[in-house]
Amino acid sequence: QVHVVESGGGLVQAGGSLRLSCTASGRTSSTSGDFAMAWFRQAPGKEREFVAAIKWIDSSRHYADSVKGRFTISRDGAKNTMYLQMSILNANDTAAYYCAADPAQLFVWTVVVRPGTWEYWGQGTQVTVSS
Repeated sequence: QVHVVESGGGLVQAGGSLRLSCTASGRTSSTSGDFAMAWFRQAPGKEREFVAAIKWIDSSRHYADSVKGRFTISRDGAKNTMYLQMSILNANDTAAYYCAADPAQLFVWTVVVRPGTWEYWGQGTQVTVSS
């Protein structure tokens, strides 16, 4: 069992920056070399979409094309915390951002982008970008 909690959402002006955090507890990387975490987001009326993912053991990363060059995913193993540094935000980034985790994730693009492949989810944190 893994429990994840997001924080850091809020209101920011277009062009600004924001950092999200997600702290995991339970069956995390200390027991599984395949542990991975990810960020997804969901805007009103839209499907949940992949943003970025990171593999705990070697910090391998995947990014959605829409955020490449603007968002950076990272993790602090000592704190069991994942971060999403977001910059050059625009209105299209407005959404609820969800943290996901899986102790045995197959870390390939075609798998990590699908919400159904992630076992544990947080409650979400709202990011609103004002123009």
